[in-house]
Amino acid sequence: MTWLITGGAGYIGSHVVKSMTEAGERVVVLDDLSSGDPARVPAGVPLERGTVLDRPFLDRVLRDHGVRGIVHLAAKKAVGESVERPLFYYRENVTGLQVLLEAAAEAGVAAFLFSSSASVYGTPDTELVTEDTPCAPLSPYGETKVAGEWMVRSVGRAHGLATACLRYFNVAGTAAPELADTGVSNLVPMVFQRLDAGEPPLIFGDDYPTPDGTCVRDYIHVADLADAHLATARRLAADAAAGTPRDLTLNIGSGEGVSVREMIDLVREITGHTGEPTVVARRPGDPARVVASAGRISAELGWTARHDVRAMIGSAWDAHTGRSVQPAE
Repeated sequence: MTWLITGGAGYIGSHVVKSMTEAGERVVVLDDLSSGDPARVPAGVPLERGTVLDRPFLDRVLRDHGVRGIVHLAAKKAVGESVERPLFYYRENVTGLQVLLEAAAEAGVAAFLFSSSASVYGTPDTELVTEDTPCAPLSPYGETKVAGEWMVRSVGRAHGLATACLRYFNVAGTAAPELADTGVSNLVPMVFQRLDAGEPPLIFGDDYPTPDGTCVRDYIHVADLADAHLATARRLAADAAAGTPRDLTLNIGSGEGVSVREMIDLVREITGHTGEPTVVARRPGDPARVVASAGRISAELGWTARHDVRAMIGSAWDAHTGRSVQPAE
């Protein structure tokens, strides 16, 4: 079975490509390279440069490569930017998904894995967020992920696709230096950028209803996340082959909450930087606490997170400073 991985030249996507190819899966990468890097795509893996908004392009890619499964990661993902540019986010994330699903249904694709987000939950009033926690997103980005899940499930039921929506919590770390997160919308690379500039890390608000006043998040190593994609893709392929397609909705998290201040303190310890962080105003759309219950994916697929936040930050820092990253066993 050949899998098309949209956004496969990006930070998360390249780790998914690595996990799936090393496990023997056939993959094709589709990426518009607006934030992806072609150097992240392994030798021998086809790279198709284009956008999911281009239907003729999608039709050709699906046909030429005999694609039977899709892992859809391509999306815009900055919460703050989505508040400022909601129409852009709806076009890229919702309309793009619609066009991709139309092409997939017509091409007879059998399995579709959708990259969703914990942002669908908004500010849940619960210690651990389960997949049954009501969705109440706080940002246009989160809204696009809820709408995307609706579309994926509906199209799956209507056209007989095996589908899964994976709700990522906060992703960090790297499995290889060349695959490291080079963006600045995620906490760890954002802190590294500030340290490189000789500036203190920023904390966006310290007046949240949490133990230390800063946001609490569930962090997941990107290598663990990639392995969760592999396990999910194989389940979907098996369900499709058996003629028993169904839809899965799964949290991808560790089940452990860590505050922004705790993360920054650990970054300072690992990097040797001693400067105190600077507290600035809250960012729009940031909930106070979101921590996963990961029981369902463990029961469904036997997957659990294996790496802690120290391993995430350490691997990211090693890659950032040019040192060898220890393999994520």
